[in-house]
Formats: sequence, structure tokens, C-alpha cells
Amino acid sequence: MSAREVVVNDKMQKGYVYLLSEPIGRNFHADFRPELTPRQMLELGVFGGKYMTDCRGEFPEDWFEKAKLCPERHAPGLNCFGVNASQPLSVWREKGWIYEDDPRGWFQWYCRYYLGRRSPDDERQIARWVAVRRHAAQIRKHCAPGDTDCRRRQRQALLHWAYDSRSL
Repeated sequence: MSAREVVVNDKMQKGYVYLLSEPIGRNFHADFRPELTPRQMLELGVFGGKYMTDCRGEFPEDWFEKAKLCPERHAPGLNCFGVNASQPLSVWREKGWIYEDDPRGWFQWYCRYYLGRRSPDDERQIARWVAVRRHAAQIRKHCAPGDTDCRRRQRQALLHWAYDSRSL
């Protein structure tokens, strides 16, 4: 596969260019095994529907066919578990979790990684993804199998990181 160039012009980035060097959804780092694709995450309801409402042109149209989106505001009721499990982007910035190439954060990085981009930030983001697994262990410890009403915020947070917490 030859690399394909993507040019981004949205509310948060103007003239940002990246290359897709891997096939879509393939050739992931050995430690990175997300359980959900970006399309599945958007269909389930993540980030209160507010995420990615102004940058759809960068991503495949089919990701948005059944996506639960709300361009006007963050609407926790659109989330799979109907609860807010997000922190404002300002908090992410304060904590140093935002890499300049992905100003929207981890999910933007994941969408671009899934499309085939590889970047200098991959190892850091994958390490963050691995660390989130501890929340799945807490759900397993404190909730009956299949009780999706137990720890809904934690389950929603796991969905935000491509872990399918509905199956815990």
C-alpha cells in the first residue's frame, strides 16, 4: 500500500496533513487490541454526541450513518449508558493529555490510527489505552456479569476507550 495524504481543515485544525501508511483497521501495534471500531463507538453513543460533529469529512461516511451525534451541545442521554463520563477538553489540556497533532484527544488519535496513520504519539496513546483496562477489572470485581446498570459511568468511560463494557 502506498501512503495516502489527508489534509484536515476543521474548527480545530487548518492545513494539518497526515499520511495513511497502513490498511484501514489493520496492522495495529501488538499491545493495542481495541474491542470496538470508531464506527461502532459512534453508533453506541460516546462523548455525549458532541465529539466529531464538525470534522466528518475527514472520516468514512459510513461511520456516521447511525452515529448518535448532537452538534449543539454535549448530551449525555445519547451515550450508550445514558450518563456523563467525560471531562471537558480544558481538563485534558491542563493534564497534558493532548498531543498537538490530535487536539481533540485520544478518540481523534484512535480514529486516525484506525484509518492507517502512524505517528510519534502512538506509543504514549497505546500505553494510556492499556492503563484504562483497570476499570474493566473493577467492573468485574464489583458487578454481576451482564448487569449493565452497575457502574454505568465506568462502563461508559470504557466505551470511550474502545473497550466493550456491555459484555462485562
